[in-house]
Amino acid sequence: MKIKSLVTLKDFRIVKSWLNSTYKTIKFGRICTESLPKRQTVLNLNKTINWRSLGHSFIFLFLSHATLAQKKPVEYVNPFIGTTNYGTTNPGAQVPQGLMNVSPFNVMGSSLNKFNKDAQWWSTPYEYNNKFFTGFSHVNLSGVGCPDMGSLLLMPTTGRLDVDYRNYGSTYKNESATPGYYTNFLEKYGVKTEATATLRTGISRFTFPKGKSHILLNLGEGLTNETGATMRFVNDREIEGSKLLGSFCYVNNQAVYPIYFVLRLSKKPSEKGYWKFQKQGEVWENDWNKDAGKYKVFTAYHNEMSGDDIGAYLSFETSENEQVEVQMGVSFVSVENARQNLDQEQPKGGFDQIRLAASKRWNEDLSKIEVEGGTEDQKAVFYTALYHALIHPNILQDVNGQYPAMETRQTLKTSGNRYTVFSLWDTYRNVQPLMSLLFPDRQTEMIRSMIDIYKESGWMPKWELYGRESYTMDGDPAIPVIVDAWMKGIRDYDHEAAYEAFYKSATTIDSTNKIRPDNADYVKYGYVPLRAKFDNSVSHSIEYFLADWNLSQFAASLGKKEDAKMFAERAKGYKHYYSKEYGTFRPILPDGKFLTPFDPLQGANFEPNPGFHEGNAWNYTFAIPHDIAGLVKLMGGKRNFVEKLQATFDKGYFDVTNEPDMLYPHIFSEIEGEEWRTQKLVTEILETHFKNAPGGIPGNDDTGTMSTWASMNMMGIYPLCPGRPEYTVVTPVFDKVTIHLDAKYHHGKDKLIIRRDRKGDAGFINGISIDGKKVKGFKISHHDLVNSNEIVITTGNR
Repeated sequence: MKIKSLVTLKDFRIVKSWLNSTYKTIKFGRICTESLPKRQTVLNLNKTINWRSLGHSFIFLFLSHATLAQKKPVEYVNPFIGTTNYGTTNPGAQVPQGLMNVSPFNVMGSSLNKFNKDAQWWSTPYEYNNKFFTGFSHVNLSGVGCPDMGSLLLMPTTGRLDVDYRNYGSTYKNESATPGYYTNFLEKYGVKTEATATLRTGISRFTFPKGKSHILLNLGEGLTNETGATMRFVNDREIEGSKLLGSFCYVNNQAVYPIYFVLRLSKKPSEKGYWKFQKQGEVWENDWNKDAGKYKVFTAYHNEMSGDDIGAYLSFETSENEQVEVQMGVSFVSVENARQNLDQEQPKGGFDQIRLAASKRWNEDLSKIEVEGGTEDQKAVFYTALYHALIHPNILQDVNGQYPAMETRQTLKTSGNRYTVFSLWDTYRNVQPLMSLLFPDRQTEMIRSMIDIYKESGWMPKWELYGRESYTMDGDPAIPVIVDAWMKGIRDYDHEAAYEAFYKSATTIDSTNKIRPDNADYVKYGYVPLRAKFDNSVSHSIEYFLADWNLSQFAASLGKKEDAKMFAERAKGYKHYYSKEYGTFRPILPDGKFLTPFDPLQGANFEPNPGFHEGNAWNYTFAIPHDIAGLVKLMGGKRNFVEKLQATFDKGYFDVTNEPDMLYPHIFSEIEGEEWRTQKLVTEILETHFKNAPGGIPGNDDTGTMSTWASMNMMGIYPLCPGRPEYTVVTPVFDKVTIHLDAKYHHGKDKLIIRRDRKGDAGFINGISIDGKKVKGFKISHHDLVNSNEIVITTGNR
């Protein structure tokens, strides 16, 4: 137990008074503190109590215990988890589902950095082991595998003005972050930096030393591969403009869009101006252009400035420890909306007030789940994982309800929330099911946003980003998201439009189908043959099989019997790919023969691989959650199936960071008598790969997907198959998990409890009961879960 502060004399008197009032007589020096919450402690003292000699140490026990008992969920979050080991999270400030994220940017400009965005593929504004800070970037992505966003860089400096980020960057110390807040201290300048945020705006506070100080706005750098920006000084304290972003993963290089901004200062600068990088020309041009190949500083020009690599400087004479606040409002619609966002969300500025509001907002969301038992580190891992799951999808609309329509960018208006950043190939597996459980109201609005995207563009989102489709990753992932919610009773949206959209993507066989680009082959053969060396044909098909199975459930629910039958049959097409020779799925050539030669292990570490996307055959072969029984039969029965699946773990083929096989441990719970393997494996994976440390996520967080794998398994439930409204029961990490429900969506129920009853040191599940009634097997339906009062999972020896 760690004591963080000394006890004051006032504290001492309060505790003394409490003890005297609680215990009228104390005999034999024995005090039983059984009235303390959640704990019984016995203290043996010497016959009588001498308050003066008792000292502060006795009081420390009570006050530190009370402090721990009162610790809020938000206080457990460690925003640095996932900021190295390619987790690609960042410790920046934002609020749940907020458009704005203000992140430290430390991935360019110096050899002090281990990772550099200009030297390698890099998709995050921050890396924990890097040392060179070049400002705060605004509107960032969390846990993604491709670079974009991360622009509008804001940097404080002192002394002589220098606008080259290679020179003006600084090492830093005293770095700290909590949800909604980040701070560090720049060693080069003696400046303390701080950042916090609202839904659509950020605010930075810089504490300067005495002397000449500067704030630099860099519009030339960032993570996006697009260039071009425009800005102008509105007055002495305000700058407005726009910056071009987009082309996520470079798959759709036309998917670009501007972000509009308004910057506002708390103090009038003594000097201001622009800079612009001047490209080099021929030798004869450079002879008369002294700024060629350099940053040209414009000290007298204050009209509009445009270019690929531009910025603005704002200079001040500051007194010792003087603070300057910089507000940044953004919009994807217009500068006017960015200003309106700023005016409404930061009407009076006030950094500390905004920081407290952000923390409160996070605590309210994180408190949807309360956990008891477990270690402090386990609670940190759990609440940080939940924190990561509540970053994306995030809102898109401005305070006036306006947002850019999908693809056309036409200005439309919503009365609710319009969500964006739909990384659906990742999140359909667990993030969206978690939203259905904890925040069905948000899930409903997310589904409405997806349906509106279809109505605006003609197609459901696949990997949508701020109103443009990137077409990144595989399959038809909007289907399992919406069908899973539908099967759980979340239905307040235009389901007929949703079915229309799904039917369109599942049956269109011409080149207009960008959701299923190889659908002609899929419909004709029941699978996608390998037509190009690295065309991901098997990976595409595996996603189509699951989508079609979900679509079959949806059709049946809507009374479309023939459609349901057709899609159910298509969902069995995975059998074509099974190779008895290798015991894995294997690409099929256009002539119907298997690919030869074939290596089922090819594809590790992003190695190009015929038929498979970001993985090998072992990572995909068991990824058929909708028909495990059929897969068992295909592989020669239960014994062969179990041995083959276990071999993926024993031989090191399993990769928890890869979405298709992250469900592998739970498949054992589909096989009677083998459920113990799930319990053992999930516990081992959590203990081995998820830590309260910067490298505490085993790989790319994929907009919260890896984190949600951890958090749901730590609670004791995991959704094996989207579209099937049930959960696999696993060994909970905590002794008690209280889930607060939305009574509107759950028949008046406002909470449920999952309790672990330990009957031994081992973690194998010996029994499950719901409200005192024993449950057969190791699954719980969504209906039973949300309508229960208490679920007890008894654990002990196998």
